[in-house]
Amino acid sequence: MKRVVATGTFDLLHPGHIYYLEESRKLGDELHVIVARDANVRHKPPPVIPEAQRLRVIAALRIVDHARLGGPVDTFLPLAGIRPAVFTLGFNQHFEESRLAAALAERGIRARVVRIGEYRGDPICSSRRIIERILELRARD
Repeated sequence: MKRVVATGTFDLLHPGHIYYLEESRKLGDELHVIVARDANVRHKPPPVIPEAQRLRVIAALRIVDHARLGGPVDTFLPLAGIRPAVFTLGFNQHFEESRLAAALAERGIRARVVRIGEYRGDPICSSRRIIERILELRARD
């Protein structure tokens, strides 16, 4: 069984997220998704949607075989039980592939790291853009 792990915040789910998960799923037999904990999202504004709710939405997607929250302290902790063959990154995730592969190897996880390309099918394909659009439209009211 070839397991693929995809990770992310998945705040305000949009077509870019779906594309990332669909492309990740194509790389193996089973897709595991790790949803970032609220406290671990430090590289951008905090999520609008609480972690438990984001997890529930991701777990409900047909494309996802297993979903769980990331480790509260060690974000690599959930990977030990999954033993992925492939670890995917979204096009805009802030990790460098080679450094991530080395960090995984240090923990005994020999997963191939694959960056999924950008989805260009819809104009409002980021949580930030969705929030901007809401503010733009509601500011008129």
